[in-house]
Formats: sequence, structure tokens, C-alpha cells
Amino acid sequence: MHTKIHTLAGWLAHCERLHPQSIDMGLERVREVSRRMGLRFDCPVITVAGTNGKGSTCAMIEAIALQAGWRTGVYTSPHLVHFEERCRIHGDIIPAADLLPHFEAVENARTQNGNEVSLSYFEFTTLAILRLMSHSLLDVAILEVGLGGRLDATNIIDADCAVITSVDIDHTEYLGPDRETIGREKAGIMRTGRPVIVSDPVPPQSVIDHAREIGADLWRFGQDFNYSGDKQQWAWSGRGRRYGGLAYPALRGANQLMNASGALAALEALRERIPVTAQAVRNGLGMVELPGRFQIVPGQPTLVLDVAHNPHSVAALTANLDAMGYFPTTHAVFGAMADKDLAPMLAKVGPLIDHWYFTDLPTPRADTAVNLQQKWNAVHLATGRGRQVPTSTHANPQAALEAAVAAADPADRIVVFGSFYTVGAVLQNGTPRLQAKHLDT
Repeated sequence: MHTKIHTLAGWLAHCERLHPQSIDMGLERVREVSRRMGLRFDCPVITVAGTNGKGSTCAMIEAIALQAGWRTGVYTSPHLVHFEERCRIHGDIIPAADLLPHFEAVENARTQNGNEVSLSYFEFTTLAILRLMSHSLLDVAILEVGLGGRLDATNIIDADCAVITSVDIDHTEYLGPDRETIGREKAGIMRTGRPVIVSDPVPPQSVIDHAREIGADLWRFGQDFNYSGDKQQWAWSGRGRRYGGLAYPALRGANQLMNASGALAALEALRERIPVTAQAVRNGLGMVELPGRFQIVPGQPTLVLDVAHNPHSVAALTANLDAMGYFPTTHAVFGAMADKDLAPMLAKVGPLIDHWYFTDLPTPRADTAVNLQQKWNAVHLATGRGRQVPTSTHANPQAALEAAVAAADPADRIVVFGSFYTVGAVLQNGTPRLQAKHLDT
């Protein structure tokens, strides 16, 4: 029997020690432990996969379902500041203490009768959260896929409805080198005879083919559901249902209508089991919150927080920054993982940035601030057309932000992006309220 562990921090440290790899693709081990625990859900389950937009889509489905009076459970990853953010029950982040018996149950099942099964950190923590959710008398469970789909630990649950938000190039070392291969991995969350919502407007052919091969009920953006909008409001139409005169989602950014459309299609596909009213749709979209997704913090200078960390999401961030209007100077706090395709990210957003603050991050996977600075210099040499852009390096995102605030005028803006770690470190002590150091004297 294992030594008794009494804290969430203790359990997380235990999970980190258990398995040599942080990511180990394959479902046999996690399925075996799940079987030993008798893990099952008695409510509809929605699984959401995709390169970008997963967290936003989950948050919108949750917000609308809550407004309709349903008891929701959401599992998402990674977290920004605290591990407990990975699970919300009825809209609230779960207290650490509530997780402890479920970690214990996973450990007991994992080591049952001396027949030990090895689990990675992600697999162990996923099983603990799924068990907590399955015991929470939910009306609907919403699961965000961690990586890919087919071999992700969340895929041990047969979803009643699958959503695939966007398919782009990321995590190529695990998922494959191109959109078609990555699409095939994400398509692994589909189930025969059950709805799959594809909100990517130009999905890889592999996603469509897999849906047809296994006989899933395919809902395609632009064919089975769509949106239209002007500056004031937007409308959604799906199979036999239409919502008109909707206010824009409280989550900002052009790409959020695509995510909202997928969320509405998922709820429409499950309307027999969890019906929602037009009023619940309106209220839910108007109230949805998700920190770090093009989050604009009021104050002087303006602060923008965005977890964009791959070329596709940085392109969306660039478009959103562009649409914000004029700022004399844009300061960027940037820290990123070493395995990311950084050149296209930096080249895309580069023309909007007047001052870079590169930062180290507290994880071995991260690139160093000095490396990031060198990569930017190379990109800038190739594309910068002689424009002078000052750069500096910092030990952590908080220090980088402080340097940016010290340099910024009240009318400027500061954008913090590149990783969950970069934004998370800035949110560590709550949402920062900025006041520029040198107001006009």
C-alpha cells in the first residue's frame, strides 16, 4: 500500500515521479485502470478536440447549459495558475480537497493486487478528474482533449457528441507532420452513429473520410450549420433551428464566432437530452468567461493576455490586435516552448510589435529568453525592412511585464503571449491593474 498523501501538491508530485515521460500516447494502460475503477458516466458527454479554440468552445457550451439550468462538469487542460482550474463543476472551479479521494482511488486501482500499471502525469490526473466528474450527478460532461484525440486519455470515454474545432500544425512530434495526419488523430474521438461537429471551415479530408468510414453523424460548418453577422449582431442556423439577433460572445476575437457556432451545433445535436432555450443561448454567450483568451485588461496602458502558442493562434491574435485600433507603441512580453515553430509566429505578429521583452519560463520544455531574442533577430533581418525594434531578455514573465510597464506610455498597449506559462505567470497574483509609471507631468 502506498504512503498516505494528504495534499493535492503531494499527489501531483507523486504523479510527476511515476512515469519517465510526461506524454505517452496510447490508451491500454489508462483504459485498464479505468476498468478497475468502474469509471462510467450516466449523462451525455461532449468531447472537444482541435488545435485552437477548444477551451473557448467548452466554456461556451458550459455557459449556455448553465443558463438553461443544467448541472455541468468541464475538464480542460492545461491550467493557467492553479491545477484545480482544470475542473469546473456547475460553473465553479473545484476545491483541491475535493480531488484527494479521487487521486487515492486512481492510485488504489493502478496498484491493485500488486499488479502495477504505469501512468503518466496527464493520464493519472485525467482519471482522477473524470472520476470526480462521474460522481458529481452531472446533466452534461464536457471534456477537452489534451493532445490529438485518438490516443488522448479522455478518449477512453465514448462521447455522445464529438466536436473538432480547428486542425492546424502543432505537436508534430506526437501527431504527425501535416494537417491530414493530424486530422486523422483528432478524428479518433468520433463514434459510430453519433454526431461529430466539425467547426473548422476547411477541414482536412482525413476528418471527413473518417466520419464516413465509421458512420458518424457528420455536421460540417458551412453545410449543416453556419453563421452570418454584421457589426451589431449575428445569427446562427443549424439543422432545423435558427437563432437570430444574437449579441457577440463575451469572449473577444474574430475566431470566436466559429467556436460559438460549433458550441451551438453540439447543443443542437443533443437537444433531445439537454434542450436549451434561445434565452439561455443569449445569456450564456453574453456571460461566458475564459482568462487568457484575447483578454483585454482595462487600465493604462492597455494590457492584452493571450495564450496563443502556435502559428495558427498567433495569426488570429495578430488579426485581433490589428482590429483594436491605434496605439502609439505596442510592447510584447513573449515566452514560448522550444519545440514550437517560432519563425512564422514571430514573422506574422512582428510588424505590429515595437518593443520585445523576451522571457525565460519555469519549465524544461521552454526556450530561453536569449534564444528567443536570437530567433527574433534572424526573422527581423529577413523581414524587418530596416525598422529598429528594441529587445530585452528577462528571467520571468513578471519581470518582463514590469519592464514593459516602466517603458510604456499611458496610451500604449502591452501584449503578453506565447504560452500558458507566460500568461499564467502574469496572472499568478490575480489580474494585474496597470498604471503607467510616468503620467504626463
